[in-house]
Amino acid sequence: MTVRVRFAPSPTGMFHVGGARSALQNWIFARQQGGVFVLRVEDTDAARNRPEWTEGILSALDWIGIARGSYEGPYFQSSYAAEHRAAAQRLHEGGRAYYCDCTREAVQARTGSQYSGYDGFCRDRGLPAGEGRALRFRTPDTGETVVVDLIRGEPTFENRLIEDFVIARGDGSPVFLLANVVDDMTMGITHVIRAEEHLPNTPKQQLLWDALGVKPPVWAHVPVVVNEKRQKLSKRRDKVALEAYRDEGYLADAMRNYLMLLGWAPSGDREIVPWSVIEDEFRLDEVNPSPAFFDEKKLRAFNGDYIRALPVDEFVAACRPWLTGTDTIAPPPWQPEEFDEAAFAAVAPLAQTRIAVLSEIVPNVDFLFLASPNIEEAAWTKAMKEGAAELLDATVAAYEGLASWDAESLKATLEAVGAERGLKLGKAQAPVRVAVTGRTVGLPLFESLEVLGRERTLARLRAARLRLP
Repeated sequence: MTVRVRFAPSPTGMFHVGGARSALQNWIFARQQGGVFVLRVEDTDAARNRPEWTEGILSALDWIGIARGSYEGPYFQSSYAAEHRAAAQRLHEGGRAYYCDCTREAVQARTGSQYSGYDGFCRDRGLPAGEGRALRFRTPDTGETVVVDLIRGEPTFENRLIEDFVIARGDGSPVFLLANVVDDMTMGITHVIRAEEHLPNTPKQQLLWDALGVKPPVWAHVPVVVNEKRQKLSKRRDKVALEAYRDEGYLADAMRNYLMLLGWAPSGDREIVPWSVIEDEFRLDEVNPSPAFFDEKKLRAFNGDYIRALPVDEFVAACRPWLTGTDTIAPPPWQPEEFDEAAFAAVAPLAQTRIAVLSEIVPNVDFLFLASPNIEEAAWTKAMKEGAAELLDATVAAYEGLASWDAESLKATLEAVGAERGLKLGKAQAPVRVAVTGRTVGLPLFESLEVLGRERTLARLRAARLRLP
């Protein structure tokens, strides 16, 4: 048997990080088994589907290493409407489904409760197909449905507690439960690896597989991904879009390493490991069924480690989208002609050790490429206290006479200027940093001044001095 897994997202919004985790788990499992990864876009919700969301799915998968051309598909669920309808007809003709004209209000009136499920009223009425008549699956009255799950063991469901569920709407269009099963059958899916939230649907789907005369797939329901309050991640409340993390400057390698830790861990006391180790060691049956906490702070720390591990030339290349702007990343505050490749290359190693996401490169280096720095008022107020004017005057005078404009000489000179006023270097450099960069924190000051150059540095110090009384 050739293992065939599928990832089946809906093109109705941004790509969810939980979906990315499931895609990676399917991808690795297929590769480990010498199998096939199938991408199926479940696009039957015509009111919400948009072509750009489909492209978003493909580009997000590309980003995390599941590249176009390396899998089967994408297939589109809407292309299989005939198969869905044929399956519904088979179930009806075989006595496994019946037509029902009950409204929600009628069911509530009979049961006396808005919370009761369907009561089977139309089971034996023998209604033919007709407008407004839904097709319901006839669930067994006795026995149990056992779901054999690689992660959760054998969850067991009493058939009498499973209501006769709808498999086709009043207009004849099949619902998700049936379409999903028929698609998996048509595509020869052998293993369904998906999120825990689908587990309640699994006994119904397994009954459909059995009724259609096909052996169900092997199930594996991976843990739900939750926020710090242990609530399921929600796009309305939480930061869940993979594209948002990508455009903020998270590295693909860091993201997929972290996603694979949501419910699983590699051997030994380690978390940051090469992808080859994850591909080799990951086991579905070792996934922890408990909810997995998506810790953005931890992901950020992961990403910082990955950034620091990059060769400098790769770091420079990785920063490029934020230095120029793209379709999804805002352009930097400087004009394109103001960017100096050599200046950026000179400070890149300094910036690489100080940022956790690539978008932070812009505020760290913008002072190099702007005609004048964007001075933060809070930073100005904090640094330009009593004595700042005299210190800037003395610094300008000292720097004008420097024979060599290098970081070591710049530091020694400012240290001497500060000492003459009873200031340690940390206090002495604060006004200079704000005058030159606009901020109280940033890259090492003296290396920055060396790259900025004598003329621009002195001009900024003089401009800052003019703002002081």
